[in-house]
Amino acid sequence: MTTKQKKNKLSKENTIEKNMKKLVLFNDDVNSFDFVIESLQIVCNFNANQAETCTWIAHFKGKCTLKKGSVKKLKPYWKGLTDRNLKVEIQ
Repeated sequence: MTTKQKKNKLSKENTIEKNMKKLVLFNDDVNSFDFVIESLQIVCNFNANQAETCTWIAHFKGKCTLKKGSVKKLKPYWKGLTDRNLKVEIQ
């Protein structure tokens, strides 16, 4: 691989990383643990262990990254979770 090809590959990787966004769940004092866990299972297709782990992380650290990807990929998850009154953001 030539130097120019390596630079182009790195440039494409950097562009992809810059376009990557995160879907972040924030802790709240409104929803129960069971409701948040159930919501993550239904909307994000998480298994019970994944959903419970994310719920505990959000509880203790204030937030938890649920998924990474393009805004287009994350938007349906954001919509589903906000429709269930969970506090989430695409960052």
